[in-house]
Amino acid sequence: MWTREEAGLSVEEAAKKIAKTPEQLRAAEQGESQLTVRQLRVLSNAYKRPLAFFYLPQPPAKTVGLRDFRRPPQEISEPDSPRLLHEVRRARYRRTVALQLLEELGESVEPFTATATLQDQTADVAVRLRELLGVTRTEQKHFSDEYAAFNAWREAIERANVAIFQTTSVSNREMLGFSLSEPLLPVIVLNVKDAPVRRIFTMLHEMVHLMLRTGGICTLREVQSIEVFCNEVAGEALVPQAWLLAEPVVRNHGRQPEWPDGLIQALARRYRVSRETILRRLLVAGYTTQPFYDSKREQYKLEYEARVEAAARKIKESDKEILISPSTVAVYESGRMFIQIVLESYRRDKITLSQVSDYLEVRTKHLDRIAKAVNNPALEIGAA
Repeated sequence: MWTREEAGLSVEEAAKKIAKTPEQLRAAEQGESQLTVRQLRVLSNAYKRPLAFFYLPQPPAKTVGLRDFRRPPQEISEPDSPRLLHEVRRARYRRTVALQLLEELGESVEPFTATATLQDQTADVAVRLRELLGVTRTEQKHFSDEYAAFNAWREAIERANVAIFQTTSVSNREMLGFSLSEPLLPVIVLNVKDAPVRRIFTMLHEMVHLMLRTGGICTLREVQSIEVFCNEVAGEALVPQAWLLAEPVVRNHGRQPEWPDGLIQALARRYRVSRETILRRLLVAGYTTQPFYDSKREQYKLEYEARVEAAARKIKESDKEILISPSTVAVYESGRMFIQIVLESYRRDKITLSQVSDYLEVRTKHLDRIAKAVNNPALEIGAA
């Protein structure tokens, strides 16, 4: 019962998933009857808990909430919403599934050994981070658009044995991203509602959290100092100061504190980052002032909110409902790494088709498209 309640599901909703009546599920929860392993697997996926949780003699201690996830700076911290807590459980569940499947496949995962401390120079940590990810200056300069840039950075981070998931269910006022620091297969979760260039920054920000091993932060001062450190490293990694100051437009403009919007936008497009990131890098380099930075940051915030409201109004006024295919949602939420592990496990008869569907949270008819989207060899899943 405690597992279902923590997942935010009523007994009626949970019972429907396993084709049982609410009374039958209540009886199983109270130990008066037993569910099949298949039914437990379905509930395991629905509750985002490992299968072993159903065999515990008593509820485990409640998981300590995250205290280092990335919020918009202007937002006041409030108690974590049920949706955010669900996404934390969902991320932990997917990580557990991936490690279990890799073990069954006989494949090992290299431990995440990149480290940093708050005493390190941010520029040095940024260099180590770029070296870890292997994204060159030439590659970054030739990203075709912000989506190509996001995908390239995401794939680079997954090559470093960090799983990246995304969510559509949490407000970006509450969470931009969070990380789960683990020796094997650490996790970063991003908010799809944020713009791609902002998600790129969040990915690198959370990578620094993983390097710092910053679990269990206790005081507000510690939170603030770590957030500032992570932001500075992420900014330097995305836009190294030496590269930025060597740009002809920067040399020509010099240290005049006010920058035209056109120049800021041009530099942001060149590095495929947000305008705020460019402006922050200029501030750190002493090429603008804090008042100018603050005023432009407020301008960008208002412009972003206006775009969001306009998009919502357009959808509301439209006669057509905008739908995204379940296969597309599965790919950008689960990520290439997790999907490849699940599909390879199915291809080698380690899991059933039903389990593939459960792990990727889609009906089997969508699996062929998912396989093609991640460049997996044709499995003819849909015809199985």
